[in-house]
Amino acid sequence: MSGKALNTTSIDAHIGQRMQLRRIMMGMSQKDLSKICGVTFQQIQKYETAGNRISASRLFELSVALEIPIAFFFSGLPGYIDHEPRNGKLPKNRLTDRGIDDPLAKNESLQLLNMYWKLPNDKQREIVYKLLKTLNGID
Repeated sequence: MSGKALNTTSIDAHIGQRMQLRRIMMGMSQKDLSKICGVTFQQIQKYETAGNRISASRLFELSVALEIPIAFFFSGLPGYIDHEPRNGKLPKNRLTDRGIDDPLAKNESLQLLNMYWKLPNDKQREIVYKLLKTLNGID
């Protein structure tokens, strides 16, 4: 086998984006995460940009380091994903029951939740909550 990396897919890109999102949500640098996992920060960069695929064992290590279940990395993927044909057929993979339009499966929702809970007190959270209700026409 040559030293050439396997071709990455849109799934690898999604996993890398989710990894980066969680790392940032935790206030962790690539260097911090690399030390925990025993790899270089350049390797973390490659994972986050889908330059390299993440093995199953490394994905498990990352889930422990980032304090999340492995399923977090796959959240937001559509129920059926197009792959490269194998033996002339496209496999059907059911990775999630959530649709692509599910707001809970979007990175933006996680970022909003993170910012909401980073507000310094209940009073500010209440103001944001009331503002959102007003903007949505909810009494």
